[in-house]
Amino acid sequence: MTEEQHRGPLSEEAFVDWLTREGTTRYHDHHPFHKLMHSGNLTKLQLQQWVLNRYYYQTRIPIKDALIVSKSEDSNFRRIWLRRIQDQDGQHEGQGGLASWLELARGVGLDVDEVRNFQLVLPGVRFACDGYIQFVRESPLLEAVASSLTELFAPALMAQRLEAWKHHYPWVSSEALGYFQMRISRASLDSKHAIEWVVQHAITYELQERCVRALIRKAEILWHMLDCMSMAYVEPGRGLEGATYDQRHSQAAAQS
Repeated sequence: MTEEQHRGPLSEEAFVDWLTREGTTRYHDHHPFHKLMHSGNLTKLQLQQWVLNRYYYQTRIPIKDALIVSKSEDSNFRRIWLRRIQDQDGQHEGQGGLASWLELARGVGLDVDEVRNFQLVLPGVRFACDGYIQFVRESPLLEAVASSLTELFAPALMAQRLEAWKHHYPWVSSEALGYFQMRISRASLDSKHAIEWVVQHAITYELQERCVRALIRKAEILWHMLDCMSMAYVEPGRGLEGATYDQRHSQAAAQS
């Protein structure tokens, strides 16, 4: 047996600290593309392409959540998690997070039908998003839920993004920024439920480690999407500021 198999589970506090530490270090708010966005240094075209490509990721979220629901035998868990699908798809046409994202697309001057048909989505972005769906489909329920824990860090990013857009991109109407505002509170609620559930069910060190790895995998996917957009729209043929995910994480880890 390996040392990890002999090792007992971490305390709840230590496990949450491990998840938080890894997620904080690796979350895509550190990516140079986001730093350009939040400092007002993206062009209108670059901002538009981020919105267009990110919409493909948004449409994968309810699919991911439906897969998670299908893995659970617990009706209470399913009822709670089903809210996430409704948050994105809405109860009726024109409601929900996806509709709000299309309003953002209109607000930045995109053709909504063009955004919906995905034809201009970068292959690398599509590959990363589809890879997330495959990961959730093939993983046990615990790891699938743990991969969603990037939500722990979303409220702060959404609040920062909201203020940055209002200050640096005033040509985008406040109404078009509704998705960012909504996710500040919604992500807080969702992540609270998810982390409580993960802590309750990761009862061995091996399971805790698998949860951390799932969170890291999701962070890598989010980072890779921005790498693809950086290479296509900011500095074609080269990663933005030459920073890969691994290089950036190594730098952050050395500074922490």
